Amino acid sequence: MTFNEELVAESAALRNEPAASRTGESRDTVLSIRDLHVRFRLRGQSLHAIRGVSLDVARHETLAIVGESGAGKSVLMKNLCGLLDPNGWIDGGSIMYEGMDLASFRSERDWARVRGKHIAMVTQDPMTSLNPLKTVGWQIEEALRYNQQLRGAAARRRMLELLADVGIPDTQRRASQYPHEFSGGMRQRVVIAIALACNPKLLICDEPTTALDVTIQAQILRLIHDIKVKYGLTLIYITHDLGVVANVADRIAVMYAGDIVELGACEEVFFDPRHPYTWALLSSLPQLGVKKQELYAIQGTPPNLFQPIRGDAFAPRNPWALAVDFAHRPPYGRVSPTHKARTWLLDPRAPAVEPPPAVRSIRTLFERGAFTENPQGGNG
Repeated sequence: MTFNEELVAESAALRNEPAASRTGESRDTVLSIRDLHVRFRLRGQSLHAIRGVSLDVARHETLAIVGESGAGKSVLMKNLCGLLDPNGWIDGGSIMYEGMDLASFRSERDWARVRGKHIAMVTQDPMTSLNPLKTVGWQIEEALRYNQQLRGAAARRRMLELLADVGIPDTQRRASQYPHEFSGGMRQRVVIAIALACNPKLLICDEPTTALDVTIQAQILRLIHDIKVKYGLTLIYITHDLGVVANVADRIAVMYAGDIVELGACEEVFFDPRHPYTWALLSSLPQLGVKKQELYAIQGTPPNLFQPIRGDAFAPRNPWALAVDFAHRPPYGRVSPTHKARTWLLDPRAPAVEPPPAVRSIRTLFERGAFTENPQGGNG
């Protein structure tokens, strides 16, 4: 057994899940993004928001896309639903889903074939996702009418089933209430129910726990995991917090400045990260904080995407940067068949560099249950 296989098997055992189910290696590809470029027109200038991203998503897997605000995570996923702002456009590449190239879609009629019925999104602010003038039951039934052509008693019955599925008790009474009568966590459950009403195959969760306290975060993560299993969904999380997805993701894609800089199985990214930006994100986790010491913060700011990026976009903020990082964009280096990182440190000619001590301590902390509560119960 190789080192990386041992990591996968070892961490999977902590969660009582088969290692093969965590890697997605034996499943087919449901979504394939190739060399995607997305630009926005702002104040007469062109902003290069997505810079040549390529990514495959396996059917029924859970993929987490992580990175700082402005890294391009939400922009990347909006292209899957046709939700780009009017000043944005796809400047190259393809997005293949079920034999359709979503990058070629131009009209609402095109997107009506996919949005909701195949790909649905749960946004981070449930209050702005819900109509304050309509009951939650009416809003779920609206999705059922539009996507499932259910009406009358059939729609009512299915709506109540969905409320029960997302853990809302007393469904008859709650269906007649308005969003302001629900807590933040309950509103997020309603938004999830609306997404499920569309009967999607791929569910995108955009920062689904950001506005919630830690206890409710764990409940929502557990709910999403249970919903994924029950409905056989493929799941994509968007988050800036690696700790949130420590116990739910099969794979992690780390984004920086509109590019995926590291991609691998969850265990590989946590226990054997290779890109300095991934080291910085992991070092920023509160779980790695030391009493009476300041929490780690990444120095500097992301690059200006109005200007062409030369070399490695993270180089100006990277204490381990090499001279070549400022001149040439690094290629992907393969760590294992499922793990790659875009860094010159993986070049055989590069000097040996060890990750920070905090990153090297993650395995021990993980085994002690220092990260987010396991969505299947117990600690990760």
